[in-house]
Amino acid sequence: MLSNVLINSVIFAQADPLEVSEYFKRHVGHHMLEPADRVRSLTQAAYLNYRDFAGLGLSLIRYGDQVNIRCSEPREIYHFQLVVRGECCWRFQDKHIRMLPGQALMVNAYEQVSLTYSADCEKVIIAVPQALINEICLDQVGSLPREGVMFSSDIINLSESTCLMKLLDALLTEADGSELLGPEHVERPYREILIRKLLQQFSSNVASERDLHANDCSFSSLLAYIEANIRADLSIEELAQVGNVSTRTVYNLFAKYFSVTPKLFIKQAKLQSLRKELAGGKAIRNVTEGALNYGFTHLGRFSSDYRKMFGELPSETLQRSRRS
Repeated sequence: MLSNVLINSVIFAQADPLEVSEYFKRHVGHHMLEPADRVRSLTQAAYLNYRDFAGLGLSLIRYGDQVNIRCSEPREIYHFQLVVRGECCWRFQDKHIRMLPGQALMVNAYEQVSLTYSADCEKVIIAVPQALINEICLDQVGSLPREGVMFSSDIINLSESTCLMKLLDALLTEADGSELLGPEHVERPYREILIRKLLQQFSSNVASERDLHANDCSFSSLLAYIEANIRADLSIEELAQVGNVSTRTVYNLFAKYFSVTPKLFIKQAKLQSLRKELAGGKAIRNVTEGALNYGFTHLGRFSSDYRKMFGELPSETLQRSRRS
């Protein structure tokens, strides 16, 4: 199962596990590695295949020895991890998990975990920047949970998810031979489909919120009003009048379904809408004009909020769209 991928992207073969670990730290995510048996020397049997693809870090890794890994430093990256061979034992704050071949899970940004690789453990790991998860979440749901997107630590069996399995195989194959095609032709569509599939396949606080508000007609009408008047300076009182509810109810609805205040939801929705216009590259002459159109009068704060949400400055979004 995906055991022979990224064959044109070999970084190490028959190497020292510590050397592989140092490369992995720089390109995928910081961690600490130590031998499970501190008396015996590590074997020289580690290997790593790695490739950047549309902002994702794709890797096939094996340390070739039983090792312990600890991830404790903050990082703005989610990890999709799939065990191909051997086994991997995870230790989260609230539970322990043993993963076998064909099983996968999502590791959240900033999550503190430790794990043990068996000597024959081989894994496919896809590093997904937080900004990319945020972008797709905003597009699907319209807002981000206050605590950020959080996946559960439940594992899935890829044998029960044929579509995800085929998508991973296609993405890894395309990534390993994509030199002739630019990102606008191949890489971005693959990336977007993958992230949407991960949000759909793995349980998270995004899916539950989406399902909840879809069944509440009164709240859906408020969301539709915000979308129709996205450039306006909307107040809580105006939303209460539209929904024929009290201002307290408006606050409670957004707290219930999105874990954010109405004001924050509206700001996130404005940023998402403006990003779509900037990505179009034609309707807006410059970033300042676009920001003012949406009511962002403090341009420095606007740029900071935009970068935090999407991982790039608004000017970079506009420049990229004009090059395509």
